[in-house]
Amino acid sequence: MAARAAGELTTGLADPVVTATRILRAFGDQTVLDGVDLRIGRGEVVALLGGSGSGKSTLLRILAGLDSGATGEVSTRGRTGVVFQEHRLLPWKRVTDNIALGLRGSDVPGRTAAALAEVGLADRGRAWPAELSGGQAQRVALARALVREPDILLLDEPFAALDALNRLRMQALFGRLRAEHGFAALLVTHDVDEALLLADRTLVLEDGRIVEDTAVTLPHPRAADHPGFGDLRRNLLTRLRVPTSPDES
Repeated sequence: MAARAAGELTTGLADPVVTATRILRAFGDQTVLDGVDLRIGRGEVVALLGGSGSGKSTLLRILAGLDSGATGEVSTRGRTGVVFQEHRLLPWKRVTDNIALGLRGSDVPGRTAAALAEVGLADRGRAWPAELSGGQAQRVALARALVREPDILLLDEPFAALDALNRLRMQALFGRLRAEHGFAALLVTHDVDEALLLADRTLVLEDGRIVEDTAVTLPHPRAADHPGFGDLRRNLLTRLRVPTSPDES
C-alpha cells in the first residue's frame, strides 16, 4: 500500500487519459468542489469515495461534459463512455436498439450483438427493457458503453441499486471486461470493498477536495480474504470516518 496525504497526490502518471485541473463547482453559496486536481492513467481503474453530498457524482458529470457550470480545465484523450446508477434505457426501444442508439460506423448490428454477448445477454436483443431484471438492465447499460470502445469509462455507482448477488456478479463482469479491453475507469462508489476489489487507486473526496490518494497493489483477481485486504479496508474506512470496531461507534 502507498498512501499520500492531501497535497501529495499522484500527479506523475506517464500517459493520462483524463486530466482535471483546479475544478471548482458551486451551487449558490455552497462550494461542492474546491480546486480538485485529478489524473487517470491509460488502463487505470480509480475508485472515488466520500460521504453523501461530497461531490463525487458532480465531479463525474463534469468529466463527462454534462455540467457546464464548473470552472477549471478538463482534458480527455480518446472516447468516453458513461454508466449511471440507473440504467436509463429507453422503454420504447428494444435492447438492441438501446445499445445501438447514436452508434456510427460499419457493422452496427454485429458490434451490438458482440457487446450483448460479452455481458452474457446474447439472447435478449429483442427484449423490451421492461422485460429485464435489474441486473440484466444494468448489463445492457454496460454493453451500451462498451460498444463504443471507450478509452475511459465513467461509472456513477453503477451497481448500487442491485441486490447483493447481482452486485457481486457485476463486479466480476467489470473485472473481466476491464482485463480484456484495457479501458481506464473512474468508479464512483460508496462501497469500500467494491473499491478495493476493482480499483488500482482509491481517492477520498472531502470538503470539496481530494484528501487522500492510495494505491491498491493487491494482485488480480482479488478477494476480501486476500492478505493485505483487511488493512487497506480499515485504513480507508478510518479515512472516511467510519467506525471499524464497536468501541469507535
